Amino acid sequence: MKDLMGKAIWDYYHNENPEDLQTETSISELDELPVHYLFRDFEEMNTIERKALELSKGKVLDVGAGAGSHSLYLQNEKELDVTALDISPKSIEVCKLRGIEKAVSENVLHFSEETFDTILLLMNGTGIFQSLLIIDIYLKKLHSLLNSGGQVLIDGTDILYMFDQDEDGGFYIPAEGYYGELDYIVHYKGESEDPIKWLYLDFNTLKNAAENNGFKIEMILQEDDSYLAKLTKK
Repeated sequence: MKDLMGKAIWDYYHNENPEDLQTETSISELDELPVHYLFRDFEEMNTIERKALELSKGKVLDVGAGAGSHSLYLQNEKELDVTALDISPKSIEVCKLRGIEKAVSENVLHFSEETFDTILLLMNGTGIFQSLLIIDIYLKKLHSLLNSGGQVLIDGTDILYMFDQDEDGGFYIPAEGYYGELDYIVHYKGESEDPIKWLYLDFNTLKNAAENNGFKIEMILQEDDSYLAKLTKK
């Protein structure tokens, strides 16, 4: 991994000629991702993010923390015990420089030091699951990291709207696999990451997977094609 996301976050924080990130998927064209978006404060976050942060309680694990904006709010404004977790080493370095007291560069599947009252997976948190073929592995891991009475707050997006419709309202979707399983590619300053698997999940598919892995699930909020869900242990 070239850690291009981390490089962009690092460049922006240190004001070292940052450029916007570019992202694309196997079903969408190149799109700009302004790096400053990853540094926004609570008032600049969307409704789903703000709701998740408002519901966060106790000891928190922020999975896919990025530049650490969610963790910073929870640590500084809500005075919660927060651990920022991300596979990007440079992102975690910036988290520490921004004042996050606990920040770890690690894949969540290999993180096993503690258990938590709240686990956050935001900004299409279902993406980390990669594929329906291995979603059980991730959900079992999250279950093991969660304290009794704890909660997983995760957002996702149903991308069915991105596919063409026929005259009867049906969608033209791939014959094989789940339509939300995409290849995701990041570009920065002329470099490109290798494609990674990224999973966009509709709520009912997440519900079925969660219930099969020892969770109860509740829809907290829906905004257009995106939603916030809360998972708790059965």
